[in-house]
Amino acid sequence: MSIPYLPPATQPVRAVVWAIHLALPMLGLWLLLAQPHINGKWQHEPSHFALIVGVAGVNVVLAVLISEASRRRRDARLFLVSMVFVSSAGFFFLHGLATPKVLLEGRTLGFDIGQQVGLTIASGWAFVSALPLGPKAADAVLTAQHLLRGALIGFTVLWGVASLVPGLTPLAEPPSDSPVDWLVWFSVPGVLLYGAASVMMFTQHRRRPSAMLISLITAYALLAEAMVAGMSQLNWRMSWWEWHILLTLAFLFVAYSAYLQFRREGSSAGLFDSVALPRTVARIQRGYEEALEELVDHIRRGEPLAATRLAGKFGLTEAQSAVIDRAGEALARERELSERLAALVDIGTRARVGLGEHEMLTTALDRVREAYGDVRIGLVSEGRVAIGSRQYTFPDQRPRRSDGRVAYPLTVKGVLAGAIELPVASRPQDEALAATLASQLSISLENSRLYAELETLFRQYMSPDVAAALLADPDQAALGGELKEITALFADLQGFTTFSEKVSPGEIVEMLNRYHTAAVPCVLANQGTIVQFVGDALLALFNAPATLKNHAVAACRAALAMQEAAAAVSEQVAWEQAAGKLGGVEWPTFRVGVNTGLALVGNIGSPELRGFNAMGDAVNVAARLQSLAEPGTVVIGQTTLDQLGADAKVMPLGDLALKGKAEPVRAYVLSEL
Repeated sequence: MSIPYLPPATQPVRAVVWAIHLALPMLGLWLLLAQPHINGKWQHEPSHFALIVGVAGVNVVLAVLISEASRRRRDARLFLVSMVFVSSAGFFFLHGLATPKVLLEGRTLGFDIGQQVGLTIASGWAFVSALPLGPKAADAVLTAQHLLRGALIGFTVLWGVASLVPGLTPLAEPPSDSPVDWLVWFSVPGVLLYGAASVMMFTQHRRRPSAMLISLITAYALLAEAMVAGMSQLNWRMSWWEWHILLTLAFLFVAYSAYLQFRREGSSAGLFDSVALPRTVARIQRGYEEALEELVDHIRRGEPLAATRLAGKFGLTEAQSAVIDRAGEALARERELSERLAALVDIGTRARVGLGEHEMLTTALDRVREAYGDVRIGLVSEGRVAIGSRQYTFPDQRPRRSDGRVAYPLTVKGVLAGAIELPVASRPQDEALAATLASQLSISLENSRLYAELETLFRQYMSPDVAAALLADPDQAALGGELKEITALFADLQGFTTFSEKVSPGEIVEMLNRYHTAAVPCVLANQGTIVQFVGDALLALFNAPATLKNHAVAACRAALAMQEAAAAVSEQVAWEQAAGKLGGVEWPTFRVGVNTGLALVGNIGSPELRGFNAMGDAVNVAARLQSLAEPGTVVIGQTTLDQLGADAKVMPLGDLALKGKAEPVRAYVLSEL
């Protein structure tokens, strides 16, 4: 005997797990009430106000969405479910306003009982919404919906006035009895109604499984548990906060389920269809069947789909309508046309940014030939476009036909860059597709050439790591940053000012370029990011933006390599000066400071001009250590040394008093790794 299929939400194991999750809050409540010493008190009015008003806001959104679905589908059950959230939203908001020290100075009777009253009213709507309403009852509900909604809102307003205006009614005064004995018995019907609604909704779910129904059932069950927890009336105790959390979870569960379904379907049109009455669901299904028959009929006749009409009928988005149109066109064409369309899509997919021009064209040509046959491409050379023995010009950008073949221009920035030649099309659709193919190839060719230019310009004006990060994710160019551990390397030239006063500007630029030409590769080779050139100084970061495991070691290796490279430059300069090829003014000498610690890393500046940089004590200390370093040396901080390990050879400098630092900083001269 075969085992019948059960939807995921009704499988026995999952049902047991679901039941356990619902039982856990009650177990926690029992534990808190049975052990008063753990049922501590936490009275924080702002937190309570924010929580309740936030839940009320979620209820308002859900009420609007479900009410709109009720209007669109003309469904009574959806209207009744929306009233659950309307009543909850109103009374939750009033309960939040009644929080002590918000509008009223102290605790009031309205604050104590308002939420239980609101939940009890909502339970009535929940129970009625779960009833198997017949056609007459459903029509009666829809006829009276405005009256019902108005009555609920009017009662909510009256309750708000009575509970928030001091001296008007007992609701705005402190309770005479604490706890309120009758509130326990008043809450019992609400608990029973929520329980009954959950059971009836579950029977509907068994007939027509739905994630949205499960979320609604869970919400009703959690609201019933919240009412049970609220019966204790132990204000500001942990048990009291627990039922507030249950309320929050109940409505967030429904909201999250609606969000997931929206993400899955891409539209809000059918979010709550599974909750609707059976006759509404049947009407929706008939509409879908009619649309499917229309779709098949259009495809058989080779006619374009009426996607616009379908979109209006079923509330489809523009993207969904476009998908239906494209799918219908593809199915209505022959196999050959479908293959050509697939080839066009492949070209757009394969022509990724960064692909070389020759590789891009070769890949595209191989794919196009699978669909079109003998296809050839020629690029402009010496002002001419030649494919075999044929030469093409396109003065009006229109295709040219010759010997049973047709050529389309390929352009870059609107200027002729080449041509693609295909067999003459036999159908108008093929001609349009061939023109689109030429346009796509033009875009790919233009992108390839522009990227080659960008690669040259972009990466010469910023660190490769920053350039790569921005190309992969342009949002990283937004202003802002994050706190991250980095190692900062500061380097400058001691004696630069004196040198600058004695030589011409051209000699200053030559000196800086020679030193930086030697130093920059040392940073990049160790995966560092150079973020600043300021006069004779440079700042490099390690572990930002690219993550680097041993960033302190990498920074110190870069610093030692920079000193070696700078020493080589100094030797070369000394030789050139001795040979009379350079002036005799002594060149400055590199000194380097390295420090590790937390820094704010990100894009700093303004919307018009910004730069990747780092700010923080770790960077400032690196700058101070550099200023104290002797020419030709590397000075590191204690935090950097701690990450280098035993292989580092250093000479202690003791505790140094650095500008801007209240406490001394221990520093070392690093000589070898």
